[in-house]
Amino acid sequence: MGNQRDTTVQQEGAPSNSRRQLLKAGAALAALPIIAASSAVATAADNQTTTGATMTDAKSQEFINGMADLMAHSTRTPILRWPHEYGLEYEEIFFPAIDGVTIEGWFIPADSDKLLIFNHPMPCNRYGYPGHLEPWTNFGGFEVNFLPEYKILHDAGYNIITYDMRNHGRSGTGSGGINGHGVLEYRDVIGSLHYAKSRPDTKDMKTALYSRCLGANATIVGMKKHPEEFAHIKAMIALQPVSPAVFVQTAMENQKIANGVELFDVAFHKQTGFHLADVWPMEYANAVTVPTLVAQVHDDFLTKPSNVQEIYDTISSRDKKLFWIEGTDQRFEGYNYFGKNPQLVLDWFDTRVS
Repeated sequence: MGNQRDTTVQQEGAPSNSRRQLLKAGAALAALPIIAASSAVATAADNQTTTGATMTDAKSQEFINGMADLMAHSTRTPILRWPHEYGLEYEEIFFPAIDGVTIEGWFIPADSDKLLIFNHPMPCNRYGYPGHLEPWTNFGGFEVNFLPEYKILHDAGYNIITYDMRNHGRSGTGSGGINGHGVLEYRDVIGSLHYAKSRPDTKDMKTALYSRCLGANATIVGMKKHPEEFAHIKAMIALQPVSPAVFVQTAMENQKIANGVELFDVAFHKQTGFHLADVWPMEYANAVTVPTLVAQVHDDFLTKPSNVQEIYDTISSRDKKLFWIEGTDQRFEGYNYFGKNPQLVLDWFDTRVS
């Protein structure tokens, strides 16, 4: 299918030009929100904006080390909204990932034999992201709220399981608190499939996946490592999957740090034991054979559209579609988009799950 374009309305509370410049200069902040913004990053961004000069070696290394720490560890954010606030009956659930980490979530029942299993980006949780509140305003200053989309899909006849990934929300700490950008978190994805199969009321349901960013990466890793676990999956939406290396490359280009990617790789390896090449290799996307809709903010200033295009091109499924969200350069706008513009999602699942 050909690519499709659409436009999203800019949110109220979008950052001012100066704030946008700071965010663009600090593109490394894509990985995690700044709980207390590093003075080193702020100073480096200011120096870059005002002088255009390459940062000093000391400042460059400080920036790299700070970014490596951000990308190496996850940040928990609070669950501020709940299904009953939207008129949805729900059950609080918990289940083990395949390595035993306790995963917590919600089951929202509907009167049908169709099931959607959701996960989320880093540093969000099953509810979304409290970006309208300090200290989490560094992704545009607006809230990400998944509940309106759950409501729409529930009312369209879908049962819903949604969960916090390890090291997020109320789920357990796993893998030593290290963020694997999918290569550790796939264990949670498969755990959610096992859980759905373990419930008498969901075990025989027609099942599809709605995976976002970190969750999309983790789902794809799971499909690579354990394809048999996904044999019953009817379809998937992969919202803003990303190669972690593209965050690093974009940040180092913005900061004009010579050999920045190589220097980051050393710092990241020191904290996690992973090299950038180890976390979510592009070829893993070959393992995706289910019908898959990939969606991405086209002008996302934290990434590159070519990265998502390559992921899409690598997906093996013959039934696939790439949808560009336009009208914003804010990555987190993409997570609110389908809650306001749901028709594509409804059509995608309706024609493949039903």
